[in-house]
Amino acid sequence: MHTFTPIAIRPGRLLAVDSFTVWGWTDEVLALPPEAASYGMVTSGAAVLQKPSGQRFELDQGMYFAANGGSVSGGQGLVIRVAGYRSLWQVGGPLESAGRLRYIDGCSDTLLISPPRLGDPCLNHLHIPPHTDQTSHTHPSARLGVILNGSGECRTLDGVYPLQPGMGWYIPTGCLHSFFTRTEALDVIAWHPDSDFGPRDDNHPMINRTIINP
Repeated sequence: MHTFTPIAIRPGRLLAVDSFTVWGWTDEVLALPPEAASYGMVTSGAAVLQKPSGQRFELDQGMYFAANGGSVSGGQGLVIRVAGYRSLWQVGGPLESAGRLRYIDGCSDTLLISPPRLGDPCLNHLHIPPHTDQTSHTHPSARLGVILNGSGECRTLDGVYPLQPGMGWYIPTGCLHSFFTRTEALDVIAWHPDSDFGPRDDNHPMINRTIINP
């Protein structure tokens, strides 16, 4: 897989790349192994995220989570498992109408799940307005996620791929691509396996705002 890859969401394992795997669920229970971090996105219906302790969280379409262990069931969605990594337990959403940060070509982005430390994975909401012809670009690591709302295209050197709500997608490292929309906006949840942004032991809000012996 060297180019944009559409992913039809169905039960079971959908993709395996490097240290992460992609899984789908549709109504049935999908176990979330405790030895991996699981980043999940609900594409339709009502889902339930259950912690190993039995605590339950009700999730609607457009909501997302990071979990270690437990299970998800009901509705439909996609989970990215990262072997050997432990995320913070988080539940969020649904998405806002646009992102809070500027991105290229009039697009916007919200950092939905921040990296706990510099370099850790993160989850983003990319909002692409109508009538956007995005500049072709690449990323230094893979991108994975789902299309939640709207329609458009992903354009690559190997072809043009239609984008519709409820589908998953994978873009490999270095793949030249761009997004294109016509009359509808496009809302994408995008997972990054790494980041060049995040707290460090010597640079985070708690220590930066601590004044010793004033």
